[in-house]
Parts: sequence; structure tokens; C-alpha cells
Amino acid sequence: MPNHTSVNEFLLCGITDIQELEPFLFAVFLIIYILILIGNGAILVIVISDPRLHSPMYFFLGNLSCLDIWYSTVTLPKVLDNFLSTHKTISFVGCIIQLHFFHFLGSTEAILLGVMAFDRFMAICNPLRYTILMNHEVCLCLAAATWITGFFHALLHSIMTSCLTFCGSNHIHHFFCDIKPLLELACGNTELNQWMLETVTGTIAMSAFFFILLSYFYIISFLLFKSRSCSMLQKALSTCASHFIVVILFYIPVVFTYIRPSSGSSMNQDPIVAIMYSVITPVLNPVIYTLRNKDVKGALSKVIRKKL
Repeated sequence: MPNHTSVNEFLLCGITDIQELEPFLFAVFLIIYILILIGNGAILVIVISDPRLHSPMYFFLGNLSCLDIWYSTVTLPKVLDNFLSTHKTISFVGCIIQLHFFHFLGSTEAILLGVMAFDRFMAICNPLRYTILMNHEVCLCLAAATWITGFFHALLHSIMTSCLTFCGSNHIHHFFCDIKPLLELACGNTELNQWMLETVTGTIAMSAFFFILLSYFYIISFLLFKSRSCSMLQKALSTCASHFIVVILFYIPVVFTYIRPSSGSSMNQDPIVAIMYSVITPVLNPVIYTLRNKDVKGALSKVIRKKL
């Protein structure tokens, strides 16, 4: 039997190994994190406080903003700390906890984007029955199912990853604890973990993505062939465009990271790609929804006027 020493902590290699860049990157990521908190926090506050925004669309938008705040908080504080520290380690337990909450919030967001597309489909294609079909209880059940599914999906991965034996190198070539970099360090057979990542995670991501595409296909078909209102067409397309931009920014990097097979070059690219869906998307979501949505802009202006 080979004599393996169990790994009790991991070293996060981070985004760059050039120390001179770290103060600059610290400033950049700190500004981005503050913008994420302010932007998504503002949307959350106005969705809760403004009665005009107490509708299914803004209820789910509030959920998305809440997700983005916590999603970025799982990784960015540790990233910022590592930029200023020479001791860039994370404990084994801390690593598994970070992995769990990252995939919990990430998979929840993937499913939530599908729910938001379904909400737009119901609002545009069934306007007369929309308030009945998408009542408060239904919205709560959809949101709860989304969060619960994301939690148990992440729990599956975190349990399976924690059961692996880690020996030898403890250098994670990433800026946070993710499944693929950890599988590279594991001793023994990781085929089941890899299969779960590609099949279970891939099924959740691709099912939600194709459901979104199907919803938009029906929406566009309805608007083109059944709707005769130009104003309704313009408003619907504007709302859907905002949502679709968010979908593209989130799903393309996720598919690139988790569904394709691992390789040496892809592992080096994964941290850069991860920045897109874990950092850039949360900071852009408030901008996209605010700039393209008159109701949100109006409510935000009202809140700012009250403060002044």
C-alpha cells in the first residue's frame, strides 16, 4: 500500500501568480463587489418597498438579486483576502462549504432564470388568466422549489466530493473551491463524480436553458402571428431582451466550464471563465434590468428623491 498523507487544507492559486498585479486586482474586485452589493441591494429594496412592483415578474427579480448578492459573497471576500495575504489557504471543511454554497446558489439561479422565462410566457401569451395562474401562492411555490432543488443538487456534489481522498499536491488552480479542480487532486477513482458533474449538473443547466429557449420561441411566435398591438410587442420584446441578455451571460460560461470534458488547457481557462458567471454577471444584472425597465427606473428615482 502506498503511504499517502491526507490533505487538511488547500492552497488557492488564485487568478494570477504575478504578485505585482495583486494590489490592482484587489482594487478592481473590491469595486466590483461593492457595486454588486449596492446594485442588487437597491433592486431588492425597491421591489419590497414599492407596491407597484409587487407582481410575479419583480418577485422573481428580487429573488435573482438576493441570489447574486450571496453568490458573489461566497467567493469574492476570500478572493480579496488572498490578494493581500501570503497565506492563501483554505481548510478542507471550509473548501467543501464554499463548494456547496457556490453550487447551491449557482444551480438555483440557473433554474430561476427558467422560472422567469415561464413567467414572461404566461404574462404575454395568457394575459387574461395571468393573475389567476401566477398568483402569490404559485409564485412562492415556484421560488421555494427552485431554492430547494438547488440546495439538494449542491448537497449531492458536496457529499460526494467530501468522501474523496486527497493526497499529494494541495494546490487548487482556481480562485475558489470548485468541483473540477478538486477532482484533479483526488486520489483514486473519480469517474462517478465526473459523471455526476457532466450528467446531473449538465441536465439541470441544459434543461433550464432549453426551457428558456422554448418559452421565447412561443413568445415570439405569439407576438408575430397573434398580437396586433405594436406597443405590446415593443414592451414585451424589451422585457424579454433584458432577460435573454442575462441568460446568455450566465449560461454560456457555465456550459463551457461544466459540460465539456476536462483537459489541461481547459483547467487553465476555467478561472477566467468563472469570473464571467460568478463576478461579471452579478454586477451586470442590476444594470441590465434597471436601464431597460421603466418601472424599476421610476421606483429607483422615487427612492433617491426621498433620500435627498
